[in-house]
Amino acid sequence: MHQLYEQLYEHFGPQQWWPGESPFEVMVGAVLTQNTSWKNVARAIENLRQAELLDPLSLYELDVEELAELIRPAGYFRLKARRLRNLLSLIVERYDGSLDAMFAVDLPTLREQLLSVNGIGPETADSILLYAAEKPTFVVDTYTHRVLSRHGLIEPEADYHRIQQFFHDELPTDVPLYNEFHALLVRVGNAHCRRTPKCEGCPLAHMLPEGGPLLPE
Repeated sequence: MHQLYEQLYEHFGPQQWWPGESPFEVMVGAVLTQNTSWKNVARAIENLRQAELLDPLSLYELDVEELAELIRPAGYFRLKARRLRNLLSLIVERYDGSLDAMFAVDLPTLREQLLSVNGIGPETADSILLYAAEKPTFVVDTYTHRVLSRHGLIEPEADYHRIQQFFHDELPTDVPLYNEFHALLVRVGNAHCRRTPKCEGCPLAHMLPEGGPLLPE
């Protein structure tokens, strides 16, 4: 695992994730990035910034239909407006809009609270916890699963919890390391470990099992 990280870091360098000017912006982005590209998310967030709505209380007071129109560039905008509204309800109604109060809650409790929000799954919850709250939980996404399974490090059928636990077992509990490692996995996944693998030039190609990447039958 350490060799994999070092190869990625040496090849790509630091990724400086998550793109966001504030913890709240990171939280909004974590919801909006579901099933779309970051370019589209950035356009939606810029709409909110131009409207001076990038704080929990202002966004909570906004009509959900108005919110949907502002985040239209992110795609599935009506669904995402409802999901974002559900997250805002947690922040405002439980924590009076204070992210400091919210992030002061211990990791297991806050993760459970986030997962109880309709529309917030493990990947989004852990993105909020790691990148906004700076709590040590590893984010697992499609690229993470793909890179590890193709290199024979996890079984192809491993679920989110199993993959996350693998990282927690293999790595020291360290927020900057989790941050950088996940960002690097996204980078190599986007560049090389796509649905159809593009192994030529990949910094991890020499770590593949004999015969090439392990692909599902």
